[in-house]
Amino acid sequence: MSDIEEAVRTRGLFKSFGQQVAVGGVDLVVPRGGFAGLVGPNGAGKTTTLSMVTGLLRPDAGTILIGGADVWRDPVTVKARIGVLPEGLRLFERLSGRELLSYNGQLRGIPKGEVERRAEELLRVMDLTESADKLVVDYSTGMRKKIGLAAALLHNPAVLFLDEPFEGVDPVSANTLVEVLRRYTASGSTVVFSSHVMDLVERLCDWVSVMNRGQIVAQGPLEAVRGGRSLNEAFLGLVGAHAQSSGEEGLSWLGSTSA
Repeated sequence: MSDIEEAVRTRGLFKSFGQQVAVGGVDLVVPRGGFAGLVGPNGAGKTTTLSMVTGLLRPDAGTILIGGADVWRDPVTVKARIGVLPEGLRLFERLSGRELLSYNGQLRGIPKGEVERRAEELLRVMDLTESADKLVVDYSTGMRKKIGLAAALLHNPAVLFLDEPFEGVDPVSANTLVEVLRRYTASGSTVVFSSHVMDLVERLCDWVSVMNRGQIVAQGPLEAVRGGRSLNEAFLGLVGAHAQSSGEEGLSWLGSTSA
């Protein structure tokens, strides 16, 4: 992997909560450009890892570099380079969509005229123009994801981090998000997103990192990680999941006629 240009690199990333180790020495690599998926079962440590990588949660040990800059030693530089759409995003709900983008632009120090231009373009591309002046509190889940993504893209970050970006999103909104992200990566920018939906990752990503129990168990180009199988098959093998045979004991009552 030494010949790739790295957008994100962690070394020995570690985080525990009491006696529970959430992330146990992760060496994550994400090449510059394209889509990178961080996949794993629930509780694998994906959200904790992304929270540390984006400066939202301080690690107990390890280093994190984004574009060569250290997240915790040079946070201002790093946060200017990244956009973040976390899971369970909390938005300023008493602002309209347009006001939310304007506020984010002011926080980023973007000139007012440029903020207005970018906001109008993002609202149009996200199919939110008709809802631009509605309060965010009245937005649907899909609309919230789209306005959250617009806010994350407003300052044109080099790397965009998304935690379960399609969770609870309807197919039409999901398609809009995918098209916007493809346009974004076409210019050489990088998208890193976590998911446990293998079909989605297989469709979008060219690079995959697989986590299980706080560890990276495989990472590399999608084809290399799949190894000639579907990503779902490879994933189940990597995390040690085994489907129960129909002859195993348990749930014998399920589906039987009630007395």
